[in-house]
Amino acid sequence: MNNVTSLRYHQKRVAVTKTFTFDAAHKLERYEGKCKNLHGHTYQLHITISGFLNDIGMAVDFGEIKDIFQSVIKSRLDHQYLNDVLPSMNTTAENMIVWIWEQIEEEMIKRGLTEEGHRLETLTLYETPTSSATLHREWMIEE
Repeated sequence: MNNVTSLRYHQKRVAVTKTFTFDAAHKLERYEGKCKNLHGHTYQLHITISGFLNDIGMAVDFGEIKDIFQSVIKSRLDHQYLNDVLPSMNTTAENMIVWIWEQIEEEMIKRGLTEEGHRLETLTLYETPTSSATLHREWMIEE
């Protein structure tokens, strides 16, 4: 048996990404186009979180990212009418991604991940396979 105390190869910050889907309906307000009517999407969300490696060589456990998504995003948005369950906003991908960021970041703080040095780095929300909104950590810093 090997008596290695750490399985960490380096001490660099590394980001990991996990992808999820949820289904929801919405309509856009004050928009002239077919999306002003009630319609649905299978949204795809890419969550990227970074951290420094622990002693077994992991930055962020994929299972923890999955648990965060299921508890604060999927449980609230999956198979819902977004115009009713989101705060007062037009339910564009651009608005939704900021709300999703806030929910994930709040959950990371509650779980102690932020205190451990983990950071939410990037979110990408696909409304369709060819249309998405992206948000980076530096864009969320108040100026």
